[in-house]
Amino acid sequence: MNRQWLHARQTKYAAYATVYILVVLAIVSVVNVLANRYNKSHDFTANKRYTLSDQTAKVVKGLKQDTTITYFDQTSHFAQAKDLLDRYASLSPKVHVVYVDPDHSPQLARDANIRDYGTAVVQVGPKKENAKAITEEGITGAVIQDLKGNTRTVCFVEGSGERQIADADRNGFSNFKDLLAKDSYAAKSISLLQQADVPSDCTVVVVGGPVSDYLQPQVDAIKKFVENGGRALFMIDPPLKLGHSPIADNNLLAGLLQSWGVTLDKDLILDMNPIGQLAGVGPQVALVTEYGPQPIVADLKGHATGFPLSRSLEIKNGDNTTVEKLFDSSATSLATTKLDSPNVNPNDPQNKKGPLTLGAAGTYNTNKENSEGRFVVLGGSSWAANGFIDFNGNSDFALNAMNWLSNDEDLISIRPKEQEDRRVTLTAAQQNMIRIFSQFMLPLAIVFVGLSVWWRRR
Repeated sequence: MNRQWLHARQTKYAAYATVYILVVLAIVSVVNVLANRYNKSHDFTANKRYTLSDQTAKVVKGLKQDTTITYFDQTSHFAQAKDLLDRYASLSPKVHVVYVDPDHSPQLARDANIRDYGTAVVQVGPKKENAKAITEEGITGAVIQDLKGNTRTVCFVEGSGERQIADADRNGFSNFKDLLAKDSYAAKSISLLQQADVPSDCTVVVVGGPVSDYLQPQVDAIKKFVENGGRALFMIDPPLKLGHSPIADNNLLAGLLQSWGVTLDKDLILDMNPIGQLAGVGPQVALVTEYGPQPIVADLKGHATGFPLSRSLEIKNGDNTTVEKLFDSSATSLATTKLDSPNVNPNDPQNKKGPLTLGAAGTYNTNKENSEGRFVVLGGSSWAANGFIDFNGNSDFALNAMNWLSNDEDLISIRPKEQEDRRVTLTAAQQNMIRIFSQFMLPLAIVFVGLSVWWRRR
């Protein structure tokens, strides 16, 4: 009787089911244990929406002091920031995230001077900074602010037709100024005509596309600044002689750069690569996709940058300078020396053939310990103007150049990008079609298939 029970069909099925259930439970248990012990995630979104940027990873992993991110909000709203803040904690054991409900802990909120829900306070060692927003830019910006402080000032020279940080039109530098603020740089305008000396609080001097010639006192002030250990970014447009505002040759300023090993060619680069058309730009924009090993551009591999209306450079080491090439134009580019006509013949045998050097970085040996001068030279300024600085990797290049000039190499990286709005916009007809298909046609199709199967079996 017992043997019959052991060999019964129901007994076999029950045994099989029991074994299967036990195996599934064992697998689920092991997976849960591994998931709790090894917390790994993969971001498959096209714009890496759920992945912290290279800059954030570099800054957070390099923290030497304990860092606390305290998020003040109602308990029911903690989840709004948890996903982002937990990603910071997973980057480094130095980062600790604390959630505080001001209604439950009013004293903590009062001590932190919290006035609004949804506020994050970032503390690195003894320094505290409120995040401007509960975004990656806001949190990382607060960390950088704690680390760097407000001691770095970028001074933009004015007085000779340079692009202005107060101008919000497409040719101005207001977006450049806002970009610098994200890495905790202050920006201001200076004139070397009224006082031919660079102010002592300037960390970096920017010469951004002068239209008129610099006078000797201006050039001497910049020369003295760099050769005494200062830092400078030069963006010198080609001397175009078109329209109502021709650009001067600026021979005195060009002579200074030549003495440091950078020669400004009097030409205009045109990029005949058809890829530019796919990127939505014309031949007047030199596209760059390959970079040298210099720290400013080493992290830009895989990112394109664009340089409109630029001239070529020739570089060599000087008596006290070491100069490195940053990047070239493409092999399909050319440079014309006919700068007084809008019509350019690509087949003119006098055109220089690419690749042509577009940017260079150099150091000046001051013969003083830990006091080298640094300079970066670009053959144009339009790439950093409001109308073009958001093009692909241009903003990263601008900030990387500033980081290198100001000795903030630890900030050189690819920054967090704004999240893309990828919503699908449908017309009324398309919405009606989707509704009819999902509510009527698809259910009817399933019913029809079911009836067909039933009829065939019958």
